[in-house]
Amino acid sequence: MPRDDDPDGVGDDLPVRDPALPVHEVAEDLTPPHEVAREALARAKEAARAKGLRPGVVRRPLTTDGPQRVHNPGGRDPQLVADVLTNLLKARGWVEGVSVGGVVGRWPEVVGDAVAAHCVPESFDDKVLVVRADSTAWATQVELLVPRLLEALAREVGEGVVEQVRVLGPGGPSFRRGRRSVQGRGARDTWG
Repeated sequence: MPRDDDPDGVGDDLPVRDPALPVHEVAEDLTPPHEVAREALARAKEAARAKGLRPGVVRRPLTTDGPQRVHNPGGRDPQLVADVLTNLLKARGWVEGVSVGGVVGRWPEVVGDAVAAHCVPESFDDKVLVVRADSTAWATQVELLVPRLLEALAREVGEGVVEQVRVLGPGGPSFRRGRRSVQGRGARDTWG
């Protein structure tokens, strides 16, 4: 039978407290709080087991590229910036490009001041490093130094990252001007 303060009958199974009884006598009949918490935890564990989960066991991510330093398997702890960047470079496949970029930044240290004063790296693509010299004489000289340059690059960035070095001479001036230009013999002596 529903009570006056519970018209929808939800609390029908709850015992009705006699208002004449003192509160301390009613409190003695209640379940202690630590027992209530223990029973709630047991129910939660059982529900997790029913779903196939194993409470208290942390699942670690599977990696195929060897052991990694994991600060917290859940990933909520702060991590070192170097570790985060290393993982990002590996995941994106940027390791070779970044290592060659580091060599380009230290070009005078790798090839020497004399060579670095007359040639600069221009691009790196498909394991080919393109170097531009400021004169044809220096382009020829650097062509002769390509085997030593490949050895130095292998020491700096690793074996097989740079497989070929192409040396370009200085780019000549272009006589093409404007959007519309006429095909022809190009620049020539107009005075005679």
